[in-house]
Amino acid sequence: MEITAQQLSQYNGTDPSKPIYVAVKGRVFDVTTGKSFYGPGGAYAMFAGKDASRALAKMSKNEQDITSSLDGLTEKEIGVLNDWETKFVAKYPVVGTIVS
Repeated sequence: MEITAQQLSQYNGTDPSKPIYVAVKGRVFDVTTGKSFYGPGGAYAMFAGKDASRALAKMSKNEQDITSSLDGLTEKEIGVLNDWETKFVAKYPVVGTIVS
């Protein structure tokens, strides 16, 4: 499934009838089984319905870092992001990719 960033935002956990999606490096993961983390009130709820690549790379929960942009990341941050991506792949199903 191809999904735009705008469509992705509808899967942010606020509608209990919809799954919760988080994108990492353009791949969209269904993180609904991690609702306690990504659902409303969860520690990572700010990532739900968004591409959290930059924030994961920087280990940040700042709103300005919750973006797909990898511009200016250090080699170490890219490594951290790759580790997160590996964890997501192991734990959550990939349901699509983000398109512009």
